[in-house]
Amino acid sequence: MTETKSNNGLKVIAGLLGVILLGVIIYTVSLYQDKQKNTALLTKEKELVVEDLTSLKSEYDKAILESNATNEELVSARDNIAKYIDSVKTMKSDIASLYRYRKQVGILTKEREQLIRKVDSLTRSNTFLAMQRDSTYVELEKQTVFNDSLVVQNTQLADVVEKGSTLNLSKFNVDAVKERNSGKLVSTSRAKSTDKLKVCFTIADNVIAQAGDRQFFIEVLDPQGNVLGESFSKTSDSGASVTYSKGTDFYYENRALDVCDFIDKPVGDFQKGNYMVNVYDNGLKLLGTSKFQLK
Repeated sequence: MTETKSNNGLKVIAGLLGVILLGVIIYTVSLYQDKQKNTALLTKEKELVVEDLTSLKSEYDKAILESNATNEELVSARDNIAKYIDSVKTMKSDIASLYRYRKQVGILTKEREQLIRKVDSLTRSNTFLAMQRDSTYVELEKQTVFNDSLVVQNTQLADVVEKGSTLNLSKFNVDAVKERNSGKLVSTSRAKSTDKLKVCFTIADNVIAQAGDRQFFIEVLDPQGNVLGESFSKTSDSGASVTYSKGTDFYYENRALDVCDFIDKPVGDFQKGNYMVNVYDNGLKLLGTSKFQLK
């Protein structure tokens, strides 16, 4: 009887232990499942925070690319967000930390909106300044073109005036002359009889030429092409040069003027053959040429 009671007590104890063990197992399984759920939830929340920060960083990247000039504030904010992303990825997941980062995402979002508005304002200001600059540049270009046009016109006008003020010959002739005992000069075509060459030309009237003392240069070339006379040399401002027989001076008053000068006989007689006479102005512009022959 006693043994039967003992066996029943053991069974009761074994049953209680079984119940307790089962309860522990159920509780342990429940704790494990709760931990798994919390871990999955924390991981999901962590991914969402990283996703929000990554999206925010992308918006900064886009804003920096669209900005005409690099904005240091945008770049600094973008770099800080990149640091936050790295921190969240490497952190141990817990509710408190994720809550702080969630809150920081909201702060960063507001900060981005303020920076974007500021950048937009600066961009509009820069665009307006660029438009003003371009407008000013266009006006300057127009003024430059206008000034260049005036320079060209003035240069052309100066050329016209310079050309128009140049003296020209309306008549030009050369005579070989013999001087008689009475002093009278008579024309001749014989080299042996020629004492001088009489060079005459008429300067045309010119109302825009400057009145005053002038000098022309007479160049006489003999049949061999040599310059008769003392053979002076003259060089113009442009670098041109000529060797001439004689310079003839006169006073010009804007009216037609007849000028004559003489080239004396060289040592000995004039040679037979063809002669050429050229007349140059003070700038060594060739005004006229005359040819004649002595027999």
